Amino acid sequence: MDSTSIYADVVSGSSICINDALTEDEMRSILARLENEKDKEIFGLVCKKWLWLQSTERKKLSARAGPHMLQRMADRFTRLVELDLAQSASRSFYPGVTDSDLAVIANGFTCLRLLNLHNCKGITDVGMKAIGDGLSLLQSLDVSYCRKVTDKGLSAVAKGCHDLRVLHMAGCRSVTDSALEALSVNCHNLTELGLQGCTKITDNGLINLSSGCRQVKFLDINKCSNVSDVGVSSVLRACSFSIRTLKLLDCYRIGDETILFLAKFCHKLETLIIGGCKDVSNDAIRSLATACSSNLKNLRMDWCRNISDSSLSCIFSQCRNLEALDIGCCEEVTDAAFQLISNEEPGLSLKFLKVSNCPKITVAGIGILASKCSYLEYLDVRSCPHITKAGLDEAGFHFPECCKVNFNGSISEPVMLL
Repeated sequence: MDSTSIYADVVSGSSICINDALTEDEMRSILARLENEKDKEIFGLVCKKWLWLQSTERKKLSARAGPHMLQRMADRFTRLVELDLAQSASRSFYPGVTDSDLAVIANGFTCLRLLNLHNCKGITDVGMKAIGDGLSLLQSLDVSYCRKVTDKGLSAVAKGCHDLRVLHMAGCRSVTDSALEALSVNCHNLTELGLQGCTKITDNGLINLSSGCRQVKFLDINKCSNVSDVGVSSVLRACSFSIRTLKLLDCYRIGDETILFLAKFCHKLETLIIGGCKDVSNDAIRSLATACSSNLKNLRMDWCRNISDSSLSCIFSQCRNLEALDIGCCEEVTDAAFQLISNEEPGLSLKFLKVSNCPKITVAGIGILASKCSYLEYLDVRSCPHITKAGLDEAGFHFPECCKVNFNGSISEPVMLL
C-alpha cells in the first residue's frame, strides 16, 4: 500500500496523509508502544515508510546469512543492538560464519552492543580484528568453541572494545594468559568472563586480570586445570564486593584456601561450583555455609570426597534460600545429614537436588526431604542402591506434584548446576 492512501480526518473536515501530519519521532513513539511482535510486523506492512521505520527501530536479530545478505540487513536494520549468529554444535551448516561476514558486520552494524558467535568454527583472528576495529560500542561477545581464535584476535577486541562487559570463550584452547592481560589493561568494566576449558590459562593470567578488572560478577573457569588457589584468590580479592557466581568444576588444584577466602570476604556469593575439587574439607564448607547463608542459592560439590554429614547438615540449617544442590559421589554422606531438616521451620527452598552415587543414603533420608522440601522439582537418585521407585512407593512418601525423580538417567538434567 502506498503512503498517499493513508489519511487522517482532522477537525476542519478535510483529509490529509498521516505521514504528513506526524513527524518521524511521533511515528517512532507510536511503534514503541506496540508490545506484541505481531503488531510490530503488521505496522511494517502498512506502507514503505512505515516498513522503513519498523526496520530502523529493530534492536535484535538472529541470522544465518552470507556477506551479501548481511550487507542488505545492515542497510535495513541501521539501529540493531543485538546480533545472534550462533551455530548449533550438532546441526552446524557449511561454511557457517566467516571472517568476511564479520567484516560486513563490523562496518555495517556500528551500533551493535551484543554479538553471539557461539560455535562459529570458521572465524579466525582476522575476523576478531575487524570486530575490534569497527565495533567500539560492543559490550557482550561470545566466541565459545571458535577454536581458531587466539590471543591475537581477542587482544584486538579488547583494545578496540573498551566497554566490553561480557566475554565468553569456552573451549578456545589456544587462548593463554596474554588475552587476560589485554582485558585487564583495556576492559575495566568487565563483569562476566567465561573461560571453561581454556586449559592454557594459569594463575599468572588470573593475577593479571585482577589488576585491572575489579567488577567481575561471573567467573567460569571450569576445567581450567592449571589454575590454583593462588590465581583464584587474587581475583576474589579484587572482586570481593561484586562476585556472585564462581565456577571451578574439575579444577583439582583448588582447595580450602579459595573456599575460606569466599567465606571471609565474598558474602554476596550466589552460585558456587566446586565439583571435582577433592581437597576441599568439611571445615571449609561449614565456614562457607555460615558466612554466605543468606545469599547462596546454587551449590555443586559432587566428587568432593571429604564432604560428610556435618558439613551437609550445616548447609541445610544455615542456607535456607538454597535452591539447587549437587552432592553426587560424596560417598560418606548418610541419612544423618538430613535429620536436622525435620526439626527446622519453615521448610527448605530447595528445587533441585542430586544425590546420585551416594551409597549410604536410604529411603528414610529421602523421606525427610520429601516432607520438608515442598518446592522440589527435580531429584536425582541414580546409582543409590538403597533407593528405588518401589521402595519409595512402599514407604508412602509423597513428593510435590511437579517433582521429577530421576532413577535411571531417563530424565534430562536441569541447567541450574552446569
